[in-house]
Amino acid sequence: MITTLHPLLANAAVFAIKNATPEGKITVLVLLLLSLFSWTIIITKFRQLSIARRATKKFFAAYEATRDPMAIQKSGTEFDGSPAYAIYERSAEELDYQLKKNPVAREGERRISTASFEAVKVVLEEAASAQAMSLEKGMIVLSTAVAGGPFIGLLGTVWGVMSTFAGIAEKNSASLTAMAPGVAAALVATVTGLLVAIPAMFAYNFMVTTVRHITQELDGFAMRYANQVEHTYVDDRDLEDKIADALKRNESASVNQF
Repeated sequence: MITTLHPLLANAAVFAIKNATPEGKITVLVLLLLSLFSWTIIITKFRQLSIARRATKKFFAAYEATRDPMAIQKSGTEFDGSPAYAIYERSAEELDYQLKKNPVAREGERRISTASFEAVKVVLEEAASAQAMSLEKGMIVLSTAVAGGPFIGLLGTVWGVMSTFAGIAEKNSASLTAMAPGVAAALVATVTGLLVAIPAMFAYNFMVTTVRHITQELDGFAMRYANQVEHTYVDDRDLEDKIADALKRNESASVNQF
């Protein structure tokens, strides 16, 4: 059955394309170009998401092994391809900058003020948004292929059938032999549209679910990282304690001058 089915399909496709009108051939060409872009996105996104999931799993394992939000940056370990690590890297760089440029001394440790912590949170949110947009990049091509492919094919089919009936009316011949080439040529546009849309639909649904899962992980990590930074590096003393500490430092500085 299979050995006879393939030659029949191949012969039918060749026959239909040969008898297609210029409009039908243009429609098929447009669909083939859309299919090329669609498969390029499918292969690229599958690779990107696969690397992202593996690298993120390794990064989370390394991050959970330490309680210091700066430990991974200090060690110099990198997790290329991980969206979570990209968020961590940008946030840790901002935290390190605030610790160096705007430090708050507390019991011999470097801390940051609440205002500096807000700057770190802004960078954290921007990095999370940038990674989410990177994961979703190119998905519009797949959604266009899913939604537009069948309609473009249907347009080519309707146009081909219209041309076929117009030719039959001119020749005053309604035989099956006269109709078959035109109808077959028209239907090939619909078949091509479905062949473009079906793989794109399955790939799009899978990728949307995967991207949504990774994005939720990123949101959870951003909240957890912000909490750990706040508990570890933010000077959260009351205003009265800060004033008293500043007065003590001023008194010590005055004594040292004398």
